[in-house]
Amino acid sequence: MSLSLLLVRRIHERIRMVNNLRSPEIIKLANQRGIVRVEELAEFFSVSLQTIRKDLNKLCSDGQLERVHGGAIIPSHIENIKYEQRKSINLLGKQSIGQECAKEIPNDICLFMGIGTSTETAAKLLLSHKNLLIVTNNLNIANILKNNIQSKVVVTGGNLRKSDGALIGQPTLETIQNFKFDLAIIGCSALDTEGNMLDFDTQEILVNQSIISQAEKTYLVADHTKFLRRAPIKIASLATVDCFFTDNKLEQPLVEKCKLWSTEVRYSK
Repeated sequence: MSLSLLLVRRIHERIRMVNNLRSPEIIKLANQRGIVRVEELAEFFSVSLQTIRKDLNKLCSDGQLERVHGGAIIPSHIENIKYEQRKSINLLGKQSIGQECAKEIPNDICLFMGIGTSTETAAKLLLSHKNLLIVTNNLNIANILKNNIQSKVVVTGGNLRKSDGALIGQPTLETIQNFKFDLAIIGCSALDTEGNMLDFDTQEILVNQSIISQAEKTYLVADHTKFLRRAPIKIASLATVDCFFTDNKLEQPLVEKCKLWSTEVRYSK
């Protein structure tokens, strides 16, 4: 083998090695942020836009990411992202949403808190609230709020979804239907541009629909990455929600719809 050919081969091997080093970091950033953008990645790694596009195309062809305009996201079409992965996506955004929501939860009410990492973040900020009767089908929330000695926690019955501590099914529905909530805090797996809340599990969706029907007021906590994701089953429209807490400005057509529906939109700081 000639010296020049050997040199070219080593250069290609070096390029592949560098690419392999970038890929895990890109996946890590996608998990943290919910979305990775071409220009931001190019600056982060000090490489060209074309190089990053090739990286993203390879990760998407391998099924590790899904291409969206200007970047890529963690894929989810027919089943949800794993719980530990969901917890890490846009953590700072969820924390700011939780803070904004918690400020609007009064003392002395019957409160339902549903499934989701955003609702769990809000629950952590209720430890000093007083005289709450908290009903939940989320074992993680029950475990958090057991430390609020000035409030009571009721856990619904139901089938335990071991992956994320959720309780779903007929026993859950029966418990919920025995209560009338002053306020319910819910989440969702995805949102579309028409203002529909979407999810993956039919049983979970039936539970959320029942929660909305049993609540005097309903708050939705969902960060902007939910608009980047897709899920197959509709929970309900944002028209059924009294207040939507999120971290990025909505597109103007959806803002106008929320005004028409009298759905308040609150942006976290």
